[in-house]
Amino acid sequence: MRRRLLALMGASAALMTTAACGLLPGGSDRSTVTVWLMKGTASDDFLKRFTTDFEATHPDIRLDIQIQEWTGIGPKVQAAMKPEDAPDGPDVIEVGNTQVPQYVEGRLLDLTLEAVRDWGIDDCLPGLTDPGRDRNHQYGIPWYAANRVVVYRKDLFAQAGITEPPRTREEWLDATRRLDGAGAQGIYLAGQDWYTLAGFVWDEGGDLAVRRSEGWKGALDSEDALRGMEFYRQLQALGDGPVDADEEHPPQAGVFAEGKAAQIIAVPGVVRSILAENPELEGDIGYFPVPGKTAEKPGAVFTGGSDLIVPRNTDQPDGAIDVIGALVSEKWATDLARTMNYVPNKEKLAGAVAGNEGVAAMAKGAAHGRATPSTPEWAEVEADNPIKRYMTAVLNGGDPRREAEKASDAITEALDPVYG
Repeated sequence: MRRRLLALMGASAALMTTAACGLLPGGSDRSTVTVWLMKGTASDDFLKRFTTDFEATHPDIRLDIQIQEWTGIGPKVQAAMKPEDAPDGPDVIEVGNTQVPQYVEGRLLDLTLEAVRDWGIDDCLPGLTDPGRDRNHQYGIPWYAANRVVVYRKDLFAQAGITEPPRTREEWLDATRRLDGAGAQGIYLAGQDWYTLAGFVWDEGGDLAVRRSEGWKGALDSEDALRGMEFYRQLQALGDGPVDADEEHPPQAGVFAEGKAAQIIAVPGVVRSILAENPELEGDIGYFPVPGKTAEKPGAVFTGGSDLIVPRNTDQPDGAIDVIGALVSEKWATDLARTMNYVPNKEKLAGAVAGNEGVAAMAKGAAHGRATPSTPEWAEVEADNPIKRYMTAVLNGGDPRREAEKASDAITEALDPVYG
């Protein structure tokens, strides 16, 4: 910790990008840095490569990488941050990007210094960076991303005379109208796919909720957000998606595999499930970024993925910082992206996945990605999701403004019951 404390003492906010950091002398004994990574995040081969390289370049550190299940991880991470419950707990933890706000309050190491000075935080994808930041302090460090794209049938597009994927919303609507009814839905879009709606709302300049002086306020009733919902309504009508269910009821991959839709909005990884059900579609599936309002800029999308955090109760802060620095470096961030078909943590690294059509489409959208409001109470919104009810009501013919006001009030109450 001495190394970091000296750096912090010697760096002012204005000089954070140029402050220097000393090195610990090597020693014959290695200290152990325990890293919790989530199941499925990285292949065994990647972890072996990384561990071998890291330990060779950090002779004073031994890595202990432990794989965790996503199910039930929240309470387990919370317990690991209490010294009395986890005296030998993890030093680095992978968490979902939108989960970081749940752990911030006094329990995470402030990584602002390293993020600004060493890790190029200003170049990282905003959908990963913003949820990891609280009051201008960076606690979650972007690692990798994934987001929705349009998965489409190349053969059906060709039959409809569509020679290239649409790049604007108007082109998208026109193409989808031409596709609809020719033996398949123009698009399968469930009525409660609220992550997709969020992108349209952000594109219009709106938001799901906004921070105010005394807390948070639902914002679906703004003019911008209402325009986003109107575009969703128009697009959703060009298929037969149920208005009272989300994209997993039934799973949209199954609908697509049955040949009933020309397009779905999903992460590219869904194609594995599609081809498992219908191998004959091999070669007929393509990808393009969700179109934006103009051809120059893809549409906004919800960015999923992971950040890396350090509990304050770690007894290896310097080692933990070294591990994160290595994982998020250009070398290992691009290696992970290529290995696992992720989007790298920085837009400038997107070229690393240019050879993969689906991931390349994701990377274009990720540059304009966003995340849900950065507050731990957002989980309360998703638990009893008023956004889904709002969408269904509008798609069933309800007044959009009145339904948006009801949903916004419910969001405000969930985020800040005192002021709701």
